[in-house]
Amino acid sequence: MNVNTCIQPPQFLPLSPFYQQRFHLFTQKPQSLKPTKKSCYFSTTACDNSFKGGLFRVQKGRIRCSVSEVEEQKEKQQQVVKRAYPFHEIEPKWQSYWEKNQTFRTPDEVDTSKPKFYVLDMFPYPSGAGLHVGHPLGYTATDILARLKRMQGYNVLHPMGWDAFGLPAEQYAIETGTHPKITTLRNINRFRSQLKSLGLSYDWDREISTTEPQYYKWTQWIFLQLLKRGLAYQAEVPVNWCPALGTVLANEEVVDGVSERGGHPVIRKPMRQWMLKITAYADRLLEDLDDLDWPESVKEMQRNWIGRSEGAELEFCVLDGDGKERDIKITVYTTRPDTVFGATYLVVAPEHSLLPSLMSLSQRESVEEYKDLASRKSDLERTELQKEKTGVFSGCYAQNPANGEAIPIWVADYVLGSYGTGAIMAVPAHDTRDYEFATKYDIPIRWVVKPDDDDDFSDSGKAYEGEGSILNSSSSTSGLDINGLHSKVAASKVIEWADTTGNGKKKVNYKLRDWLFARQRYWGEPIPVVFLQDTGETAPILETDLPLTLPELDDFTPTGTGEPPLAKAVSWVKTTDPSSGKPAMRETSTMPQWAGSCWYYLRYMDPKNSKELVDMTKEKYWSPIDVYVGGAEHAVLHLLYSRFWHKVLYDIGVVSTKEPFKCVINQGIILGEVQYTAFKNPDGNYVSADSADLSGEINQEIIPEEKVIKSGDSFVLKGDPSIRLIARAHKMSKSRGNVVNPDDVVSEYGADSLRLYEMFMGPFRDSKTWSTSGIEGVYRFLGRTWRLIVGSPLPDGTFRDGTVAIDGEPSFEQLRTLHKCIAKVTEEIEGTRFNTGISAMMEFINAAYKWDKLPRSIIKEFVFLLSPYAPHMAEELWFRLGHSNSLAYEPFPKANPDYLKESTIVLPVQINGKMRGTIQIEEGCSEEDAFRLVSQDAKLSKFLDGKSIKKRIYVPGKILNVILGPQNIKAGVR
Repeated sequence: MNVNTCIQPPQFLPLSPFYQQRFHLFTQKPQSLKPTKKSCYFSTTACDNSFKGGLFRVQKGRIRCSVSEVEEQKEKQQQVVKRAYPFHEIEPKWQSYWEKNQTFRTPDEVDTSKPKFYVLDMFPYPSGAGLHVGHPLGYTATDILARLKRMQGYNVLHPMGWDAFGLPAEQYAIETGTHPKITTLRNINRFRSQLKSLGLSYDWDREISTTEPQYYKWTQWIFLQLLKRGLAYQAEVPVNWCPALGTVLANEEVVDGVSERGGHPVIRKPMRQWMLKITAYADRLLEDLDDLDWPESVKEMQRNWIGRSEGAELEFCVLDGDGKERDIKITVYTTRPDTVFGATYLVVAPEHSLLPSLMSLSQRESVEEYKDLASRKSDLERTELQKEKTGVFSGCYAQNPANGEAIPIWVADYVLGSYGTGAIMAVPAHDTRDYEFATKYDIPIRWVVKPDDDDDFSDSGKAYEGEGSILNSSSSTSGLDINGLHSKVAASKVIEWADTTGNGKKKVNYKLRDWLFARQRYWGEPIPVVFLQDTGETAPILETDLPLTLPELDDFTPTGTGEPPLAKAVSWVKTTDPSSGKPAMRETSTMPQWAGSCWYYLRYMDPKNSKELVDMTKEKYWSPIDVYVGGAEHAVLHLLYSRFWHKVLYDIGVVSTKEPFKCVINQGIILGEVQYTAFKNPDGNYVSADSADLSGEINQEIIPEEKVIKSGDSFVLKGDPSIRLIARAHKMSKSRGNVVNPDDVVSEYGADSLRLYEMFMGPFRDSKTWSTSGIEGVYRFLGRTWRLIVGSPLPDGTFRDGTVAIDGEPSFEQLRTLHKCIAKVTEEIEGTRFNTGISAMMEFINAAYKWDKLPRSIIKEFVFLLSPYAPHMAEELWFRLGHSNSLAYEPFPKANPDYLKESTIVLPVQINGKMRGTIQIEEGCSEEDAFRLVSQDAKLSKFLDGKSIKKRIYVPGKILNVILGPQNIKAGVR
């Protein structure tokens, strides 16, 4: 029985909130439905006799329905109540259509006379948790760009794939015994399903996964090219070794010096590892940043990571117990050779190769203990500026070449063996770290640089690190005198002296270190080399034998000996050298997770090519990537490693561009909903946040939003406004319980609402806070758009076929409103200002609701504007406008400049020559029309009431002056 067919709103007697909602379903924000204990009454005049004996019962001239029956009816209609338009039917329909017709497939062979647009997301690691609402932010943005460019006539490449090797899948395999391949495929299927549910226009025919042998065959091929050119080599480097777990750990698996899994102590242990010589490309990586359309902050982070500096390498001769020179020299790198006379001690890293020969017998035990302690710290912990400096005297001295003084050699962990030469000349007067160290260990401090504007600098109690005039820097023994020179001039003179006397040379140095390219894990790309059994010599496998596939293993646990899990695959490890036929052993380390992501953008251009990494013709057409979108957390390593590999590929003729990514955009982070925290004292009473002693015994409590009100700039308890709360939004995480699953949002509001909301939250590059009430707002906008074009719902809640658009000619005002919207939406999409593009469409809909008729030509163009943002609704409206094919390749509207001109002007109005106000008029407005507007203006008409008009002076578009006469008659239009 259909309630809507027999009950009319105007005849209501008191209605329950449920039925009020039912009648105002499509014009009001959906409200939560609450049970009511009251009965619901309706006038019997609103029903016919068919209700008798049914759901409604007649009692004393009214119809009464029981609470339980209302609740039952409510349950059946709850979904209808929440749906302002039928997204639950529209979205699956068009997703199915796109997939069946391969709407977004980019052909292998395209018309290269057309412009291209390659827009790419940083492909995700498919974790078991699936997507949260933060992920679609970047994906939706690139999809909007891709859809726009297709409609603008571009060949668009918009692919998706999976960075699927990595630690989480292997850890899960160790814990559960599930093969990582199974876990990875399951996670990929979940991610793919979620992405498809959002209506993203990816070319799924080009989907790749870094774990597929046909893909990592070419990752291995690139490694062999690096090996051929001396850019891949092996070296002893310190790694994170956990004795209890018997394995090498990645940096992200070590927290505060212990293993993340189990909390076991971790030490730094030297192991032979594969390295990639990225330092050989340091200058090119630095110089080519200038030509990139990237955020300046990202380019600056890369510059700092590369860390190019100019200075000098100086040599300090080690002295024996009698003060005589030994045949050992310590080379230091310094960016401040002008301060060499202020060097009062040397510092070597605990892992310095010369340290064993620098320890005196009396200090050996102390040094060894210190080395052991330092091995338990990460590089970050060791170089943290805030930490207290520690060290130990080696028992040995070196000679300062500038003045001949014997200075002590210390061992300290704030110097890293991997940076520079692993040793520094310490100038405590002019380096903060050295100053703190010297002060702690009572080492002399000598001032050698005087600031230009401060004579009392040496009494400041801190190091002076700036430039200035040199003092205390002359020696007749060495022949070096730089007193009185400015720092820069002095530095040049020291370098020239060092080069002449053999005490050093000019040197350009980099913070950038070669890339450690090996993991002692199973789930990664096998490294395609073997080691000859008799000599240990390294030999590459033949390119024709690629891919070298991972062997199947049932046991992925660490070996406990430091050997990687692949060592357990004995029959796979034992092999023969393909060139000589001699017995050999395969490399058992695997490549790091970064490997597959360094070049994946190239494979999308030609994903099924089994003969070469990428066809040169296709690469030349599609390169470089026009827009690359991803998180700022990849600003350094991923982008730097990709640029390095790309430059190598450029050098060997595989790619045609020097850089892979023309434009990089970092989207902001979506934070969880705001949480309100109250504080309670030990007695259980609330205390205001501004008076709570957070360091004492205090308990925290999360307060529901409905119990919170805003008071000025603060939030307070609704029940007690004297209790101020802490309001804070946090990054979404399982531990905080603030993760929002996009599946739930799509189910309740539809994918178009989610897409629209994520773009409407604020500027694309800024961090934003998720708000469920916010998505309800854009959901209502889509509902209004739907009702404007399709019409109001039928009594049963469904909608008629077709639209309410008519074939009549649009008015000038309608065309102007449309073309202003076209211009704004186009400009804002291309500028990635998606939120203001949505605002323009909202303004259009508001204006269109005031029109008497909706011309089909206007609505058609608006549907095109809506389509990049809300593609499902746009496709359905396009279909209802009488089209059978997708609108994905229809021409995007272009704004007509004739309709963009401002046609209204502000006209000053004078009464008897005195300025009294202004009116807005159209260009070309006649004198009669201008005076009519003055007569109708609430403010200006007061000056005319009861007055006669002597004359009017009108200068079109400039001014209207009304001269009044003495007659006491009502002013009017002549």
